[in-house]
Amino acid sequence: MSQVKGKQAQKSQETRRRILAAAGELFIELGYGNTSLQDVAERAGVAVQTIYFTFRNKRNLLKELVDVTVAGDVEALATMDRPWFAKAMNTRTAGEHLRAHVEGVTAILERVALITEVLHSAAAIEPELDELRQQGLEQRYLVQETAARAMLGKPEAVTNMTVDRAADILFGVLSPELYLLFVRDRSWSARQWEQWACVTLSVQLVDGQATS
Repeated sequence: MSQVKGKQAQKSQETRRRILAAAGELFIELGYGNTSLQDVAERAGVAVQTIYFTFRNKRNLLKELVDVTVAGDVEALATMDRPWFAKAMNTRTAGEHLRAHVEGVTAILERVALITEVLHSAAAIEPELDELRQQGLEQRYLVQETAARAMLGKPEAVTNMTVDRAADILFGVLSPELYLLFVRDRSWSARQWEQWACVTLSVQLVDGQATS
């Protein structure tokens, strides 16, 4: 009996994954407002009733898509509980911390930048989604603030910088909007973006260092 339940759970998870993948593709291709749940069902190869049963509505579908895309998997782990963030926090110097932090954030931006843009557009259509957008901004800032505070307490960090100012700089440079401007609109690779962000941020945050 448990084996049957296990197979059912696996099948349910696979269906959920296909629906989320299809929704992500269509929201980016057509826009949130122009995508119907019937469109998502056809792309995912499921009945539209399955989507209603699983997510109830398009708004909830987008909410879960954002959560899964930011995390990179279905585990309920916040960004600051992720191994890459802990590894960056445990580095010895500000320069090492900056390189590890930018690498980790770039990996997230590769997944989430386009979906973040979808969420911002969707919030203009459905005001209920604006709370999710605001929560995302607050969480992003908290991540950068936590990293900035730790970074400024390490060797090689600049000494004439407040945590708030450093967090603002990280928040602005490592934003989905700036990432898309370079990677999508100017055809940079993600690695080129990562290297540029390291160099740009090191001038501001690392004392006399240039990170390449």
